[in-house]
Amino acid sequence: MGKYIDFSNYTPAADIVVTAVCLVMIVLVSFSYIKRNRNSQLFLKIVILLLIAAWVDITFYMIAPTEGLQLAANWLRCIYHGLLCLIFTYYVAYICEVTKYEKSKIYITIANVILITVLIADIITTAQGITFHITEDGISFVRRGIFIYGYLAYNVLSIVLLIRVRKLVFHRIMFGFYGTLVISFLLLIMQGISSQSSFTVTALMLPAIATLYILHSNPYDATLGTNDEKSMQDYVHQCYEKKRTFIFSSLYLKECEEEGKDIPLELQNQIRGYVYKQVKGARLFKVSGGHLILCFETKRNPDYEQILKDIHDKFFPIYNRYRFDYRIVMGESIDEISKKNEYVSFIRTIQKKMPGCSTYRVGPEDLAEFKRDEYILKELIDINRCDNLDDSRVLVYCQPVLNVKTGRYDTGEALMRLELKETGIVYPDEFIHLAEEQGHIHVLTKIILHKTCEAIWQFIHEGYDIKRISVNVSMSEVKDEGFCRDIIDIINNSGVPGGKIAIEITESQNEGDFMLMKRKVEELREQGIKLYLDDFGTGYSSMERIMELPFDIIKFDRSLVLESEAAERPRMMVENLANMFTRMGYDVLYEGVETDSDETMCKDMAATYLQGFRYSKPRPIMEIKEFLSKKE
Repeated sequence: MGKYIDFSNYTPAADIVVTAVCLVMIVLVSFSYIKRNRNSQLFLKIVILLLIAAWVDITFYMIAPTEGLQLAANWLRCIYHGLLCLIFTYYVAYICEVTKYEKSKIYITIANVILITVLIADIITTAQGITFHITEDGISFVRRGIFIYGYLAYNVLSIVLLIRVRKLVFHRIMFGFYGTLVISFLLLIMQGISSQSSFTVTALMLPAIATLYILHSNPYDATLGTNDEKSMQDYVHQCYEKKRTFIFSSLYLKECEEEGKDIPLELQNQIRGYVYKQVKGARLFKVSGGHLILCFETKRNPDYEQILKDIHDKFFPIYNRYRFDYRIVMGESIDEISKKNEYVSFIRTIQKKMPGCSTYRVGPEDLAEFKRDEYILKELIDINRCDNLDDSRVLVYCQPVLNVKTGRYDTGEALMRLELKETGIVYPDEFIHLAEEQGHIHVLTKIILHKTCEAIWQFIHEGYDIKRISVNVSMSEVKDEGFCRDIIDIINNSGVPGGKIAIEITESQNEGDFMLMKRKVEELREQGIKLYLDDFGTGYSSMERIMELPFDIIKFDRSLVLESEAAERPRMMVENLANMFTRMGYDVLYEGVETDSDETMCKDMAATYLQGFRYSKPRPIMEIKEFLSKKE
């Protein structure tokens, strides 16, 4: 039958504590936001089984001494063993699920075999007779050996599994689990030494606490009550799977995006106070320092239009008080975006096209534009991957530039276009920002430079008088270590003299960029390449900085031309600047010349070169032969 072990030292206190802790874990999981997936389902099952096991254990010791209830207590003990084995089985399944272990089926099958074996053996032995009896000292339980062996088998299985998956889990998490298991084993050993039976369920509960803390920790921000972007993706997934429509309202505060800055506490309090009190089932997500997205189901909030209006009206005074450059995007869930879980990128695409301090309501046309941007980005990724300087998808257009001194068109500016199968011609304002953000701009620059050099070589060999053509570069690619080397190699390999190519660079915005630009400009200048300072008048550089850089041509932005037309004072300032640059040896180029009056004014303001629609729109580079003169 087995040996008798005295259980008179049993106290229900341990099982009561287990009950309380399990209830707390259930409450925490219910009122915090965790991913609703198979992992969380297994975790909840373990906690519920622990709760039931604790009360089965308490009930057993309550009814066992009562005459006439010993048979019921006998079967309760059998149920108790089954619950413990099932908890072990779920622990094995949970470890396999979390780690995505490829051989998980083998371990789950072994766990199920142990479970079934223990249950069958326990049922048979229990049916044979009473497994405990009453003594003067309390209850003595006849322990059948099969459960002990099953318990040992589970421990061995768990240890082997944890060793197998140790490389699939972050090591600190693994150490946390190992430490918890060690404490559990020590507790069971101490229980056996002291002839106790009160802490069995407690020992099994400890790994559940570790699981809650390590893998299901609460993602809420303590102050604002926000979740992170991953939580939002899970929320969208759940809504899409259950066919629930929802409203999203995005708030972007540019000033709060900088490192070390946060949303003001006053605004946080206002948001928290309104959102969670006025919006039913509100979910607030913080996807970056200054970007919040509110989501709530339309079914629970039929007055959502009023809610959206209130969100803008209530917070508008605060935005003005702090002088925030805010952008609010709001709309109803879109199945196609929900299916791909792309709301964050969808919203950001819209935000970039919005003016500051504005609100935008999403419409059907925005989905079409987003899909277009997605396609363009996909093509940019492929262009970058191929790194083919003759890629037919990248076109070179050119805008001829008038030389005021000679009255001829002997220079030009190379401009980029894409020609894609699904969209046709794509203009720079649609793809340059995507290329810069994703790190694909330098390959485009290399392709344009290569094709521009080929065109110049052909112009020269056909006898045209071409002084130079300029190519724009981005400050983001100037930062690349191989930038100058790539530019110089392409020009040298083309056989075109370096002086026939000019590089246009926009003013730098900070000291670090300026020093880097200075080094790169000097390196290119040594190779005979001409340098343009692009968009003068819109950047951040001081006159002192400009004087330190060895540029050949200063390009006055179109905005300066417009301001000069509008009033005498800005015209005098622009004219004096242009005269100063001219006396210092720089050439001055005015861009954006569109009318005869623009042309006359710019010539009066010391223009060396003129560029704009007054002369020609950008056209395929080989077509500018119409403007070029043949050499005598």
